[in-house]
Amino acid sequence: VHFAKLLDGREVAVKVLRPSMRSVIEDDLDLLRAAATLATRVSADARRLRPIDVIDEFDHYLHDELDLVREAANANQLRRNFSESKQLRVPEMFWDYCAENVLVMERVSGIPIGRIDQLVEAGIDLKKLSRDGVEIFFTQVFRHGFFHADMHPGNILVGTSGEDFNRYIALDFGIVGTLSEFDKNYLAQNFVAFFRRD
Repeated sequence: VHFAKLLDGREVAVKVLRPSMRSVIEDDLDLLRAAATLATRVSADARRLRPIDVIDEFDHYLHDELDLVREAANANQLRRNFSESKQLRVPEMFWDYCAENVLVMERVSGIPIGRIDQLVEAGIDLKKLSRDGVEIFFTQVFRHGFFHADMHPGNILVGTSGEDFNRYIALDFGIVGTLSEFDKNYLAQNFVAFFRRD
């Protein structure tokens, strides 16, 4: 990711895939498949764990992440879903500059969610942040049925100024998930059972 300015002065983040990345990933996946095939031939435990299926799923998600137009579209969907939210900000995508190997988005800043000491020092209300996080999760899952599926600390910032103060900022939209009504109902039943300690 590189930082730049558009001709109109807006600051942007430019994500560029390394030119050889796709072939490196293909080579690595081939190597993993060869190792998995060998392991399933000699080990009952390996057959039980179905490593080829795991690698196929990994392959699917990796290739989704290599398509930056798909990532920009995912970001746009999430941005639309939270357009009125004071809890979550999703950066704007600049479609005129996006391609399969280049993504250009609004530059955002904040403190990574894992840096608790810095958040406290910046005056962030951690209890509010916790409540907002739960509400954002439930909104994505149960209202929209579309969720950011790669929410590790490197992909979540907390704003420290202006309208972003004490607000989540999401990054990296290469992996998202969707839920059908059946999926939502199944998940809701599990949550109810969990809360009832059943």
